Amino acid sequence: MEKEGAEKAKLFDLRAALLLAALLGGNVALAMGPWFVRMADTGPVSAAFWRLFLALPFLIVFARMAGQKMGGMPRKTLVLVAVGATAFAMDLASWHVGIGLTRLGNATLFGNAGSIILLFWGFIVARMLPRGLEWVAIVFALTGAGILLGRSLEISTQTFIGDLFCLTAGVLYAVYLLTLQSERQREGAQFGSWSLLVWVSIFACPVLLAIALALGEPVWPTDWTPILILFVTSQLIGQGLLVFSLGHFPPLVIGLALLTQPAVAAVIGYSVFGEVLTPLDIAGMVLLGSALVVARASQRKAGPGIAAKRG
Repeated sequence: MEKEGAEKAKLFDLRAALLLAALLGGNVALAMGPWFVRMADTGPVSAAFWRLFLALPFLIVFARMAGQKMGGMPRKTLVLVAVGATAFAMDLASWHVGIGLTRLGNATLFGNAGSIILLFWGFIVARMLPRGLEWVAIVFALTGAGILLGRSLEISTQTFIGDLFCLTAGVLYAVYLLTLQSERQREGAQFGSWSLLVWVSIFACPVLLAIALALGEPVWPTDWTPILILFVTSQLIGQGLLVFSLGHFPPLVIGLALLTQPAVAAVIGYSVFGEVLTPLDIAGMVLLGSALVVARASQRKAGPGIAAKRG
């Protein structure tokens, strides 16, 4: 009996380690996404289109393998998915444009600001004031964002505008989550994470392509390498590992793991693009990152397929 118990404990420890590795690996893979957005010889919005479009067949396969149905979706759900997907497409477009204008660490932090925005939205809906650490999150978020925006304005107006694009992306991502979260919970038994991601991609791809064409961006790449790496790392590896692992962790752990993204992005920004961070920049990132952790810990868990996106 003792030997059997020891073997079960080892298997449990191994499974826990694999899940944690998947969570961290997914965040690291997503953090590499902005690098390849910059490297792509298409426009930034076109790169967003390709990362979704190329991943779509794989999402369909994953949904089939998980036994999730994709047809017969109620009209109301389909309309809400279309609205959410449009917000998602505009989020990706705004974020990808911002990536080219500001530092990678800033872009990753501000792009993930949807968690903090959802925290504020929760107070409005519940008609209640923040409590305890929620006040800390608000103060940290405002202070950290103020420091980073001020530092960007010192560097150039272009990096400041890039920060605003990434903040706009964070707002749009919150709209995306709010639109789909209730439907994910209500229809979850029939339409799981993968099948909803399929429909989100189906609706979002034409919107992204239309925006790219309206901006006059080059859509067809001459060098497919950055686009293919972007789609593999961000949509397949990053999304796949997160969808696999998110349901097994409390929001606090997910929030802490999220901090690997700006850290990795900042290292890439420094080593590849020469983006130097001052102690004040690091302080701003720590404050805003801490606010993200508290915001995540204060939220109810969303469906993993809806929450997993960045990179």
